[in-house]
Formats: sequence, structure tokens, C-alpha cells
Amino acid sequence: MPELPEVEALAQFLRDHAVGAVIGRVDVAALSVLKTFDPPIGDLQGRDISGAARFGKHLGLRCGAEDGLWLITHLSRAGWLRWQDNPGQTPPKPGKGPLALRLHLFAPDGTTPAIDLTEAGTQKRLAVWLVRTPAEVPGVARLGPDALDVTDTALANLLSRSAARIKNVLTDQSLLAGIGNAYSDEILHEARLSPFATANKLSPEQVSMLHAVMRSVLGDAVTRSVGQDAARLKGEKRSGMRVHARTGLPCPVCGDTVREVSFADRSFQYCPTCQTGGKVLADRRMSKLLK
Repeated sequence: MPELPEVEALAQFLRDHAVGAVIGRVDVAALSVLKTFDPPIGDLQGRDISGAARFGKHLGLRCGAEDGLWLITHLSRAGWLRWQDNPGQTPPKPGKGPLALRLHLFAPDGTTPAIDLTEAGTQKRLAVWLVRTPAEVPGVARLGPDALDVTDTALANLLSRSAARIKNVLTDQSLLAGIGNAYSDEILHEARLSPFATANKLSPEQVSMLHAVMRSVLGDAVTRSVGQDAARLKGEKRSGMRVHARTGLPCPVCGDTVREVSFADRSFQYCPTCQTGGKVLADRRMSKLLK
């Protein structure tokens, strides 16, 4: 799933490539992707793209002037944005292939590119909203402070109010916006914290370390990602990971084997030596887990 660094890179890519273009035809290949009906998606036609922004893990295109519309998308687990220099002009057949929505553009240089929103697999979770303000999107309205903007003090206050496991706190978008499963694994590994440590039991020193590591890991990932072609961002994300999706491989810090805890529809990775004092966490949902 695209997280803060990749979505920020996509927003910058759109600022560089799409701002100034005029939206032409809008092709909807998967009706399920649209989560709003007023205003209708056809109202985008003829509007210029005036900006792009990130809201947590949501990506937004500003269409028109100050009283314009926002096209907001959450790419979910298998969604992606693709830039097409030479898109096909034949309207896509609904339900055929990964294409969910296409924006045909008239660029200032005279070219006619397109923005594609695609989704692989059978679980269709890609979502698109057309709204007058981003806050009309429920997921945006409930966002907590952005993970790159939150201060040390604000993070300490946030953690002190939660008895949840720190892994869950970092990925709860209503508490902290932008971090998902992958970067929470990386942050906790570098901060040398167990994923199951209780948030309000962390020491002040651990909280300060967590804040510094969070900014470092996310900031470095943004630096690596911004400027990359949209098609290369997924590979860039994977190349920077130390423990996430590296089950069975040696930890690059201590050499211990990276372990995994699996649930019904997700999993996460950690290093026992670096994070849990050498203890291996139980890999079943209802087990008594290490605190």
C-alpha cells in the first residue's frame, strides 16, 4: 500500500506534470471506484488542474480555481497512479483489466496525456471522491496530525493517552496520518521497539527516539522517492526496507533472522535481537503476545 513517502512523491509528480493541464474526457471503467455522485464526475471536464496535495495517505488533485473541485483518491493496497503519454482514445470496457478511472488531459505543450488510476487483484478497494473541499472525504476528515509535522511534545501527548500497542498507534490514521504497515515496521526496527510495546508505557527517552527515527525514516524515504517516475516508486520503496517484507533474511544491523507475525489479511516483520530482547513473538492472532 502506498504510504506517506510514495503519496507525497505522486503529489509532486502531478505538480510537475499535470498542473496547468485541462481535463478532457473522464473514463470510468469501474463504477465501484466512485464514492460520491454530487457533483457528478463529468463536472471535471473543462477544468484546469491547479494543484496536487497529500492528506495522510490520500492523494488530491485540485481542479479549477478557489471555488473549484477536489478529486481525492485512496489507492488502498493494490491501487496505483500511472501517467500515460499516449493513452488510447477508445473508451475502456467496464470491468476489463486493472483500469478503474482515466483522466484525459490537454497539456500546455500541446500533448494529450492521461492519468490512470488502476487496481490489481480481485479485492477492489481503490476509492475516488469528487468533492468541493477535502474535508468532505470521511477518511480525510478524521486524520490525526501528519507524521512528518507532529512535534516531539505532541507525539508524547498522543502516546500518553493510548494503551494500545505501538504498532497499532503508528498505523491508526485518526491518531497519526501517513504511516502504514511497511514504514511502521521500519520505524520500530530503527527505534529498537517491540511492535507490541504499550504506547503509554514508553519512557520519555524512547518517545524522543521514536520521534527522531520517525522523521528520519519518512524524510529519507521522501527524499528517495520525490523525483522518481511514478512507475518506479514501488521498487524504490522496497529497496529501502530493512525488515519489512524480509522474513527469513538476516537483519542488516545484527544478523539475526527477521521474523514475521501473520494475521488473517496482513503481516508484519521485526528483528528479535534489535527489538524484543531476543524473544520471538507468537505468530497467531489469539496468542498472549509480548508486551
